Amino acid sequence: MKAAKKTKEVKENKNKLSVVWREVCRKQKSLLVAMAVLALASLLLLILSFMMLRPNTSVVIVGYGDVYGEIAGISGGYRRSGWMMMLAFPILALIYGLLHNLLVLRIYRRYGRDTAMAFAVISIVLVAATLLVLFRLVGEW
Repeated sequence: MKAAKKTKEVKENKNKLSVVWREVCRKQKSLLVAMAVLALASLLLLILSFMMLRPNTSVVIVGYGDVYGEIAGISGGYRRSGWMMMLAFPILALIYGLLHNLLVLRIYRRYGRDTAMAFAVISIVLVAATLLVLFRLVGEW
């Protein structure tokens, strides 16, 4: 009876993210570095997206697409709208930085280090692509 209770406690503790986080910190240094890079890249995206919001202008470029440009007859395919539409970039930065790091831990717990590392690298590439889109929309690149 006592052994069964102890086994149940061990299984419950293994499912907690704090236990998984400690294991990643102790045993999986490469995954920890990937998570740190993801967090720093997301922080950079958050800072830059807030700097480029430009709330003093009434209309900003919020999107680009060749198909949209051909349909609307606009050269270049740029879409213009209010600056509030640019709040999508800070929201994406928070999702990448917080939610994706938590997902890395859950993936590590369920599927292992390799799958979690792949998800972290894909998330870092998504942050870089989002930065590229932001720079192209603002016209800084």
